[in-house]
Amino acid sequence: MPLLMDADALNAFCATEFPQVGGDFTVESVSEDEVRIRMNIGPQHLRPGGTVSGPTMFSLADVTIYFAVLSQIGPKALTVTTNCSIDFMRKPQSGKDLVATGRLLKLGRALAVGDVLIRSEGSDAIVARASVTYSIPPKE
Repeated sequence: MPLLMDADALNAFCATEFPQVGGDFTVESVSEDEVRIRMNIGPQHLRPGGTVSGPTMFSLADVTIYFAVLSQIGPKALTVTTNCSIDFMRKPQSGKDLVATGRLLKLGRALAVGDVLIRSEGSDAIVARASVTYSIPPKE
């Protein structure tokens, strides 16, 4: 299936439709097989002890599959999460952005299922792994 949205289109969509995230997420690359999303980590993403919070990593996993789906189906804002399971595997590196790679395992008419791996910038060690299912709105 050809891409309907590239990295620039997804970044513009996020800025228009979700200005409340304030530049937290940057789509770095998109291909038919994978998306790569950077989460710009700031003090608001940290929990006591100075590590990145679980909800922050959950958000990154969720957004990664959202962008993977939109890259394939186009700008449909009402595509929503129906399930997400995440495993936190190790503490993210201090002072580093998080980088997620996501891939769709199945893209159907009503549901999309994908996997996400999250790493600290510059590291190969996986910080978290998630499985995410999205509901796709019916065609108009």
